[in-house]
Amino acid sequence: MTMSKPQAFVFLGRYGAGKGTQSRLLIETIRHLEPNREVIDIETGAEFRQFIDSENYTAGLSKAVVERGDLMPEFMPVYLWARKMVASYTGAEHLVFDGTPRLLMEAKVLASLFPFYNLGKPWVIYLDVDHDESVKRLALRAKTSGRRDDSPAALLERKKAYEDGVLPTIEWYRHNPEVNFLDIDGKRPIEEIHADIVKRLGLA
Repeated sequence: MTMSKPQAFVFLGRYGAGKGTQSRLLIETIRHLEPNREVIDIETGAEFRQFIDSENYTAGLSKAVVERGDLMPEFMPVYLWARKMVASYTGAEHLVFDGTPRLLMEAKVLASLFPFYNLGKPWVIYLDVDHDESVKRLALRAKTSGRRDDSPAALLERKKAYEDGVLPTIEWYRHNPEVNFLDIDGKRPIEEIHADIVKRLGLA
């Protein structure tokens, strides 16, 4: 099965929900179905981590925010994904957004992108995982990742930031007629989750 025109997919969920894993699996599936069409992976988390390792004033301020477990102000993720879109998108590629937007203002900015590029309704894929499950997963990841935002203290702050900032964004998407919202049980095995997503997207 192929898609007649470029489409956008937005993965959302709690820290440790598996957004990166599921977005990569979906990209592999799309590339298998449509080998002649490119997919642009907009993983702002990875781009942000690369950015804060640079040596400038904004990177230094951003490191402090990450180490506290707080969310970055909306302008930073918008800057990261908008820069990549302007530089890379030709109008022919599928788009996969991994873990962005988070705050409601950013989501509303992103909403302006889809009609501008004539992408139609984006698919918003919410991976539903509770805090305790996320902490277990991130405890395993922290042993090898060395990420600043995987420390126990930072995780407590991320929980509060998620509940205060990200959950309202998810609820806004859930009731937004301008998107296709998929509520996915993220506590299952990886391949089972992926199969469910592919089926509900109509790609199976």
